[in-house]
Amino acid sequence: MTTIAAEKAGVRPPPALFAVTVFSSAALVFLVQPMVAKLVLPLLGGSPSVWNTSMAFFQLALLAGYGYAHLLQKIHSVGRQAMVHGAALLIAALALPLRVNELVGPPSSEHPNLWLIGVLAVSIGAPFAVLSATAPLVQAWHARTVGAEEGKEPYVLYAASNLGSLLALLAYPVLVEPTMTVLGQRIGWSLGYGAFVLLMAALAVVVARARDRVPHVAEVRRSAPVPWRDRLIWVALAAIPSSLMLGVTTHITTDVASAPFLWVIPLALYLLTFIIAFQEKPAIPPALTLVLQAAALAGCAALLPFKSTNLLIQLVVHLAAFFLTALMCHQRLVARRPDPAHLTEFYLWLSVGGVVGGAFNAFVAPVIFSNVWEYPAVLALAVLARPWGPARIEPWSWAMLILGVVAAAATPVLMTFAPALETKPLVGDFSQSDFFELGVRVLLCAAVIAAFLVRKHALFMFAVVVVISFGANATADRVNTTESWRSFFGVLRLSKTEVPARGGEVRMLAHGTTLHGAQATHPYWSCQPMVYYTVGTPIGQVFLRQQEARPQGTRIGAVGLGTGSVAAYVRPGDSLTFFEIDPLVIRVAHDPKNFTYTTACARGPIDFVVGDARLTVAEQPDASFDILLIDAFSSDAVPAHLLTVEAVRGYLAKLKPDGVLILHLSNRNLDLLGPAQAVARAAGGHGFLQMRRVIGDGAVWEADEDAIVIGRTPEAVAAYGRDERWLPLDPTKARPWTDDYTNLPGALWRKMQERYAWLPG
Repeated sequence: MTTIAAEKAGVRPPPALFAVTVFSSAALVFLVQPMVAKLVLPLLGGSPSVWNTSMAFFQLALLAGYGYAHLLQKIHSVGRQAMVHGAALLIAALALPLRVNELVGPPSSEHPNLWLIGVLAVSIGAPFAVLSATAPLVQAWHARTVGAEEGKEPYVLYAASNLGSLLALLAYPVLVEPTMTVLGQRIGWSLGYGAFVLLMAALAVVVARARDRVPHVAEVRRSAPVPWRDRLIWVALAAIPSSLMLGVTTHITTDVASAPFLWVIPLALYLLTFIIAFQEKPAIPPALTLVLQAAALAGCAALLPFKSTNLLIQLVVHLAAFFLTALMCHQRLVARRPDPAHLTEFYLWLSVGGVVGGAFNAFVAPVIFSNVWEYPAVLALAVLARPWGPARIEPWSWAMLILGVVAAAATPVLMTFAPALETKPLVGDFSQSDFFELGVRVLLCAAVIAAFLVRKHALFMFAVVVVISFGANATADRVNTTESWRSFFGVLRLSKTEVPARGGEVRMLAHGTTLHGAQATHPYWSCQPMVYYTVGTPIGQVFLRQQEARPQGTRIGAVGLGTGSVAAYVRPGDSLTFFEIDPLVIRVAHDPKNFTYTTACARGPIDFVVGDARLTVAEQPDASFDILLIDAFSSDAVPAHLLTVEAVRGYLAKLKPDGVLILHLSNRNLDLLGPAQAVARAAGGHGFLQMRRVIGDGAVWEADEDAIVIGRTPEAVAAYGRDERWLPLDPTKARPWTDDYTNLPGALWRKMQERYAWLPG
């Protein structure tokens, strides 16, 4: 009788089992995101958009998982829900082991977004969606079993879910990526999925035997339906942090490297805001969040266009503004959370907001904007998520509004006087131009302070921040940009400047924040390569030396088109193949209205191969190039997969016995010389390096340059060893990068050590 009574009463599931299950599923979900994105990154040239598109896909898969969990509540029995979910987990496992599924076909440079979405869908879509359903589903089970008995809300499990996500994200760049090969990561995650299925089965068995407290009709009626206005507010408050997360990630990775160790920082902060917001006693109270967020956001809006600012300052300001804005939105979401009876619907709409924000950045913004305007735009719109304040507005608030708007609006007006200012010293080392710069910054600081002081009135602060954004952007852009274009691989900007030493007007092409080439329009100088390609640079030296030894003709390959400057070296009898992943770059550089290196300066045939260079160069015949230039590392997102032992070994195979490989390694933020020297030796090459620094007026049309020349044999590069400008390689500077190991954090740290002597060695 006792046993029968116990069965009717049900078995009480251990509360810890719910937390462990939610924690484990979240860890698997967020461990696989950087892992899969890293797997596909080399197939699309290392573009930062790979992560944005991947995140948009993962948010869509998360929505599918939450929708599935919500629909599963139509099944009234918890035990039957558990059976259905177990079957779904097993069916999803058919996509494993984890890999880049080739069902979609080879990568597409014409439609990279669609190709990437398709690959992610068949490779990880089903396991990811089913795992994503675990958090709301298990919380719903908790609400009907343990929570019903103890009267506890299940929302605390959401914090456990985000804690698992956060720890997994941090573990990937710190533990998983440095210590495991790519194959080991794939197999390890697949085994982890199998272990989770067993854990979920254990919870399902216990839940199925537990007392299932289905809400009575009277209780459901007492829980008022959720108004559509509340649903839309949930979506908006979830969409803003989602969009900002991708915006700040793009801003950071565009000028450093598209790599998991940088991807996970904004995503980890995003998850941390959920953990704090869903705490019973938040570590950062909402009132304090509003104060800090106002200061950080206003400062970020003023700093954002000044991309040459110290990297550390940029990281701190942008990440602080993002973190506090996301925390503010999520705390306001928690304040509007519904009764637990609507729990799965609440998470469903949160997921819809995540998809809206991610899809806007990944798919809509690149189409409607020719530059990355979505980040500052959403940053400004986030102000409207703040409390709008009392209806009565004090006179001093009006005064601060006027002060902020006037100060910010004055900065672009002052810009009109900038060209006429003297640059010679006026007071001490300060010139008129320096005082002008100081005045502009004082005005922007005054506007930022005014925006902070009117923070209790969202509309007032929004107005000041918008004017700050426009004013700062006009002030920071000192180049006469005539046209800009945007693709999956980044933003191209055509600009003009006057260089008297090169006959007047010079056209420049910037990719992101990096100058990728320039050309003078004066007929005498138009076919003289500039910046990284002048005859005095390491690249120019190699071309002249190799061509001198081959008067009958040189076969040249160049990875990275830029403005096509290399074409100026093509003589009659020479031939040149450009390997370029972005079709937009080809259209811009090959258009005579923009640049004429490829159309008017080359004296031999030129052709273009579209696609990731690692794949397209591999398709070329062996021993076919006299010169192979790899020029894809100067800045923007560094495609590390082009600088591994396996990659360089492949390049060397394409050289003739006396041919040479040139690695152009100039980079503002990463030390690539160390690993490149180690890679050259490990790949079986022999070479020399040169670190050229430009002094004086030459810096106007030339640039500092780091380069390595490598041959298949010592004889192929012997002439460079006799040139004092070229130094022997030192392969002990760093560990060689391979397809299973790259150390971009180490490269960033070494460059920072060069820049800041106080950092530990």
